[in-house]
Amino acid sequence: MSASKSNRQVICEVLMEQASGNPDLCVVCSDSRGSASLAPFASAYPGQFVEVGIAEQNLVGISAGLAAGGMKVFAASPASFVSTRSYEQAKVDVAYAQTDVKLIGISGGISYGALGMTHHSTQDFAAMTALSGMRVYCPSDQYQTRKLIEALLDDDKPAYIRVSRSASKDLYSPEMDFTLNQANILKTGKDVLLVACGEMTSKACEAAALLGEAGIDAGVLDMYCLKPFDEKTLLELARDVKLVVSVEEHSQYGGLGSQVAQSLCHHDPKRLVELNLPDEHLISGSASEMYAYYGLDGQGIARSVLEALG
Repeated sequence: MSASKSNRQVICEVLMEQASGNPDLCVVCSDSRGSASLAPFASAYPGQFVEVGIAEQNLVGISAGLAAGGMKVFAASPASFVSTRSYEQAKVDVAYAQTDVKLIGISGGISYGALGMTHHSTQDFAAMTALSGMRVYCPSDQYQTRKLIEALLDDDKPAYIRVSRSASKDLYSPEMDFTLNQANILKTGKDVLLVACGEMTSKACEAAALLGEAGIDAGVLDMYCLKPFDEKTLLELARDVKLVVSVEEHSQYGGLGSQVAQSLCHHDPKRLVELNLPDEHLISGSASEMYAYYGLDGQGIARSVLEALG
């Protein structure tokens, strides 16, 4: 698994490929074209790009207005801001009105690690999945991101997509099998099932390899689709394992772990360990330093699994 392109860069590439043949495709940014890697789109298609400045509420409201006028809109802003400052607009103007707006939360989770808690987005899964009519995705690498954006270009429903800041490790290939709203099975295992999304999926794969060295057969499920949640695949893989472990770059409340717990509780009660971020103001540091500190790197995940198994 080698690091290559960032997911945000791939989003720009896909949108640029589509823009020349689709004049209704529009990108909106809140002083974030650089951090969203969308500057090339703005330069190549200035007539299909709108800059609103540091005004996230306007970002969402303007995007909804453009969509109501027949445009297909992708609106990019830091996840920490678009999921909080413009939450009412996301609720009313996008989810309730069912406008064709795809909200892209860039630098999600603790990607902005050194900038501190104001820039950490540890609540966006909970916030966005709670909105009726809003789909929520967190792709894991460049190839899955490309397939996801291509699929979302073909529909007219709202969605929130969280992507990380750094280049993610490649887990797939350009020819990967992709079905919208269906989780990807990266590895099957008879002892443990690791369920992850986004940046944490590669960490879960690293943990599975370490656990294999210790004689533990761990499977990995990439639940990039937090809503609609692929409960069917989860339950199929969880049925015969001893332990299910959710891994996410999110608060312990209302994220991936909560959804896994709810599904297991309703259908197949099983021991679950939730690995996430604590309910406190987090330390500042690089993303890799923070992953290690909170036990969300490969070694930390493997260590938690071994402790849980005794």
